[in-house]
Amino acid sequence: MHVLLFDPGSDQEGIHSLEIGGRTVVLLFEDPDDAERYAGLLEAQDFPVPCVESLDREELEKFCAEAGYEARLVPAGFLPKSEEERLLIAPPERNMDVTTWKEDLAAAPEAGAETPDGAGSDPELEAFRRRLEGLL
Repeated sequence: MHVLLFDPGSDQEGIHSLEIGGRTVVLLFEDPDDAERYAGLLEAQDFPVPCVESLDREELEKFCAEAGYEARLVPAGFLPKSEEERLLIAPPERNMDVTTWKEDLAAAPEAGAETPDGAGSDPELEAFRRRLEGLL
């Protein structure tokens, strides 16, 4: 599976996620070209440019479940049937403001500042982040 990561391998690593119906959803792309296209669409919206990383599906699903995220498979050739499903192939027109997420994290890591993946200084979430990094 392929996911979108920001600053992989760094202390500020984050995984791209969406808020859909009050749930935090991490997209698992079956086709790397679909992941690259999605990353390009984010870049076109002046969003920080993510890296496409190939990781084990079972480990990603376990990571998401333990972190309280929903892992959503985007199969190759996926065609959306609803507005919500459209978000699996194209990012929303409006994104959260992430222009200062690195600065926020650096300025107040002890205060639970959040990265784009929602992980802060919670030791349990940090352990999950390290496990995800270990998959790389």
